[in-house]
Amino acid sequence: MSGNLDHKLDRILSRAEELRFVLSGQLTGEAFVKASKELAEIAPIEERVMALRAAEKARTEAETMMADPEMKDLAEAEYHELKQHIPQLEMSIRLALLPKDEADDRAGILEIRPAAGGDEAGLFAAELFSAYQKYAALQGWRWELLEYNESELGGLKEGIAEITGKSVFARLKFESGVHRVQRVPSTETQGRIHTSTITVAVLPEAEEVDVDINESDLRIDVYRASGAGGQHVNKTESAVRITHIPTGTVVAMQDERSQHKNKAKAMKILRSRIYDQQRASVDATRAADRKGQVGTGDRSERIRTYNFPQGRVTDHRINLTLHKIDRVMLGEFDDIIEALIAEDQAARLATEN
Repeated sequence: MSGNLDHKLDRILSRAEELRFVLSGQLTGEAFVKASKELAEIAPIEERVMALRAAEKARTEAETMMADPEMKDLAEAEYHELKQHIPQLEMSIRLALLPKDEADDRAGILEIRPAAGGDEAGLFAAELFSAYQKYAALQGWRWELLEYNESELGGLKEGIAEITGKSVFARLKFESGVHRVQRVPSTETQGRIHTSTITVAVLPEAEEVDVDINESDLRIDVYRASGAGGQHVNKTESAVRITHIPTGTVVAMQDERSQHKNKAKAMKILRSRIYDQQRASVDATRAADRKGQVGTGDRSERIRTYNFPQGRVTDHRINLTLHKIDRVMLGEFDDIIEALIAEDQAARLATEN
């Protein structure tokens, strides 16, 4: 481990000790909350650093004991075990020290829409939306449906959900992009494989304090809700469309029968979309980093193919192919997501070094 990094770890240990001292004193209010939050962030790193230092000390002791003929075999075994373990501890510390995306711990807004492929795209959009819902359940996350606009054939025109839980955005943020499906549609009589695409967007959920939206910048239109085959048709003007004039961002919501509830949901989505736009434009380094990692973050980028005849799912950004499409469609995305996170971490470590 380099001298610079060793010095940085010393500072982390000193800072943790300092924070515990001030927290045991007369600190109250906002200062107490701030110090507690900082300690909570560095405590896991402190624990790893202490484990590393203990392992390094034990390795040195084992190396010394190897000179004693009676202790040589035992000391050698311990020395080689520690020699393998120490690099693992060092890597876990390097990963923990990587700059965090401040949105990683946020809830997420998932949006899915069909793109090319007509009815088949809508049908796959509905299936993928359901797969993400199953994944959320497997993670123990809370899933709240914000909008589900169904086609006459049971496909999805637009699906939006709020997903709340631990590290939602951190685990789902690389899902944004174009997802392609290759399969024989149920309506196909000659057994030909069709290719369709859908778009997925995952936004970090924004709070009111994150985005300053002036009421004067909004145009709010209300109208009667409509649905496939007269479904959810309302005789009152409960549907809401909100336009943020400065950015041209438009959100329409008609899932609820209450105009007030539709407006609240639309504002939640609007804030998250504007917050996401601000993150992309203000933080130029983030966009540049992502180009060198697992995609540009551009939602027009084709990121994944689901090939049903071959039973495979391929993520094109990291050249990962899994032959278990049935499991993935049941919500088992972990193998893909873990690989994407590992690739992102490796790229950022290379940049840091």
